[in-house]
Amino acid sequence: MTKSTHSPVHVVGGGLAGSEASWQLAQAGVPVILHEMRGVRGTDAHKGDGLAELVCSNSFRSDDATANAVGVIHAEMRLAGSLIMACADKHQVPAGGALAVDRDGFSDAVTKAIEEHPLITVVREEVAGLPPADWGLTIFATGPLTSASLASAIQAETGKDSLAFFDAIAPIVHRDSIDMDICWYQSRYDKVGPGGNGKDYINCPLDKEQYDAFVDALIAGDTVGFKEWEGTPYFDGCLPIEVMAERGRETLRHGPMKPMGLTNAHNPTVKAYAVVQLRQDNALGTLYNMVGFQTKLKYGAQAEIFRMIPGLQNAEFARLGGLHRNTYIHSPTLLDHTLRLKSRPTLRFAGQITGCEGYVESAAIGLLAGRFAAAERTGHEISTPPATTALGSLLNHITGGHLVSEDEPGKRSFQPMNINFGLFPELEPGSIVKPEGVKRFRGKDKTIMKRQLIARRALQDCAHWLGVNLPASDRARVEVSVEA
Repeated sequence: MTKSTHSPVHVVGGGLAGSEASWQLAQAGVPVILHEMRGVRGTDAHKGDGLAELVCSNSFRSDDATANAVGVIHAEMRLAGSLIMACADKHQVPAGGALAVDRDGFSDAVTKAIEEHPLITVVREEVAGLPPADWGLTIFATGPLTSASLASAIQAETGKDSLAFFDAIAPIVHRDSIDMDICWYQSRYDKVGPGGNGKDYINCPLDKEQYDAFVDALIAGDTVGFKEWEGTPYFDGCLPIEVMAERGRETLRHGPMKPMGLTNAHNPTVKAYAVVQLRQDNALGTLYNMVGFQTKLKYGAQAEIFRMIPGLQNAEFARLGGLHRNTYIHSPTLLDHTLRLKSRPTLRFAGQITGCEGYVESAAIGLLAGRFAAAERTGHEISTPPATTALGSLLNHITGGHLVSEDEPGKRSFQPMNINFGLFPELEPGSIVKPEGVKRFRGKDKTIMKRQLIARRALQDCAHWLGVNLPASDRARVEVSVEA
């Protein structure tokens, strides 16, 4: 594979997404020019100039493809010939059920593979703006720390409200972990908004004692500080929930926890002292976000404190809250289903700048962008992964799986997301069958089987999409786990 008749595709950014996109293109026989500014100009987060440098943790998280969404996307990426996964597997270090890597060995391996590929040319330079027309097909994978000059160029092309520089994130809860014997559906004052029916929120009631205990816990909770280069980006009245609590005991119940206009369906004669509302977060209805609950609390403190809320005592979080530097575009309105910029279809975006979070997710979107661009360059029909796969569900989230908040038009409803089972379509009715000899089959056991069935479906559908056979070991692993 030393020659190609195709003109090159340019990839901007040599992180996990850009490296993976370059690899997928080159493996498909398409020449690549990979532009990476490190080596010429550093960033506030990176330490070296190696490709795919891991700037935070060295963990790719769970490698369990039988019942964990992260493990499923690992397995799907391996099926697709992922360079990132191959190098991670080669440089794995002990981490229990997680896939953790020797960060230097991993980066060195990715760099070596990219630099030695005969169809990839690495150019060490900063790309300070959108590319000239003669570049043709280009993939931007510049990550959450996109340079100010490039960010300005993207904004000029897409509009001033298209780019977020700080990410105010409320926790997101799996719908099936909310106790509806305590909570109820209702919109405030039964308001019927566009596409709504007057029951568009899940409401969690608190009495005065519960509310006071909750406020005390918020004020006492451990928080994460801002890095020096982040500053303190409180904006648009988007204060962390714990900061609001510190401003007075009644602040929250006159703000995001106000009880007005709501009647407890389980106990209509008793008025709640405060109410936490959760709003549907994705089109599938499997995820709900905690309205107004952006926070700088540490993850452990968040889970403990938010489970004090009646109805959320067993809550499982698809993601926890945060407020941090994260440059990303409003992908659902700007990108088509193959990650092309609608206003300029020769440009694709990949990685965290599209609105995904995590090493694996970033690389996965790079993988898809590379495959899509390769198909386009070689004249083949672009085939997107089924929504039932981890790759497809993450792509769907980025390109349109969220809901627009009609009642809060000034707030961004699209937020970065890690892969999780809440992004997958529900199973067909009747898929979950109680095992023989089991008297009680609900709660945790039922949830585990549901996840196993979703994982099995995802791997089978991904293998079919790619036109490959699911390795016997992976297939057996899934089958045995489901049957167990």
